[in-house]
Amino acid sequence: MGQGATRVLIVDDNHELCDVLKGFLDSQSDMSVVGVAYDGIEALRKIAQLEPDVVVLDIIMPHLDGMGVLERLSEQNSNHRPKFVILTALGQEQIIQRLTDMGADYYVVKPFDIQTLADRIRQVISSPQIVKGKQIEYNPPARDLHAEVTRLIHDMGIPANIRGYTYIREAILLVIAESTLLNSVTKELYPRVAEVFDTTAARVERAIRHAIEIAWTRGNIELLNKLFGYTVSSEKGKPTNSAFIARIADKIRLDIRAS
Repeated sequence: MGQGATRVLIVDDNHELCDVLKGFLDSQSDMSVVGVAYDGIEALRKIAQLEPDVVVLDIIMPHLDGMGVLERLSEQNSNHRPKFVILTALGQEQIIQRLTDMGADYYVVKPFDIQTLADRIRQVISSPQIVKGKQIEYNPPARDLHAEVTRLIHDMGIPANIRGYTYIREAILLVIAESTLLNSVTKELYPRVAEVFDTTAARVERAIRHAIEIAWTRGNIELLNKLFGYTVSSEKGKPTNSAFIARIADKIRLDIRAS
């Protein structure tokens, strides 16, 4: 742990996930996991005792959920208020807005890439311009995003001759430009893609699912493991459509930011 390292408290009822997160975040030179809590009641106690800089907080937990933790803290007049990075399944916009209103600084959609989570923790500490509760919007530098997305999904092993290939590419490009589309994939993102190709949202969803299944069956396993190896999912290794799109869009964003 380096001097001035960010003190992180992990709160999630998934013990295995907590172990993975703790090991990875502790390996970062600028972070230190000062504690782990497995429910909301324990989280409140450890926030008061340990005074972390950032709390990685799951929403669905026993005894007291993440929303309850935020509500309890909003009622307290504490001298110490940590930053909150919320872990959530892809939820309704009104839920995200409620989390924002209660003090969430950022949210990460499950399943997620563990390196991306570390980057988000750094952002909430160092970037006062972050929009609470929403993924950061920015204007990417001029470069051929279309070619980069095309290359990446081609390298993963998704055949260019199937409909899902073009639908995934369009969905990723839309999300790169407008990340809030991930808040409403079925009602907004799929219809937007469908409009471009004169089809239906249901067909877009099925075709994307089929393309992902092909990638996981016959694709570039080494690249897929690299991209999704730290992904946490209730499914056995295969991400949902929205998680797949979010991960690839996020990788392109990070590549842009690093260039």
